[in-house]
Amino acid sequence: MTRVDFYQLSRDPVDVTVVKLAGKVMQAGERLLVVAADPALRERLGNALWAKGGGTFFANGPADAPHAARQPILVSDGCAAPNEASIAILADGVWREEASAFSRVMLLFDEAATEAARNLWRDLAPREDIDNRIFKQTPEGGWREGR
Repeated sequence: MTRVDFYQLSRDPVDVTVVKLAGKVMQAGERLLVVAADPALRERLGNALWAKGGGTFFANGPADAPHAARQPILVSDGCAAPNEASIAILADGVWREEASAFSRVMLLFDEAATEAARNLWRDLAPREDIDNRIFKQTPEGGWREGR
């Protein structure tokens, strides 16, 4: 079963949110794939992960680069994960059916994509291989599960 977490972006932009979620994934000792179709967004996300701050960084690289299998975090335009990631972040808010191969998928969407996210929720809800959840950002910047 694939757990699909819908993250409604309201306070923080996508790059800040990806860094926060990547931190949780790294703390859990998992590998991560971050997916976005737009090359400029992928570059921005990779840079944000490297520049995490506080004297630390999240090592990452493009999924099509040499030695991609060694990277804890890959940034890609598709759902192939040479690093054998079990978790994916769909940073551009676009569902890809290939994502259902991961154990957990985090779909990030902003206010402009709310209706598309609702439609996707309705499409995925009846599937027995999907467990949908919604997360909303608190004013403090954390996340809480909601309905």
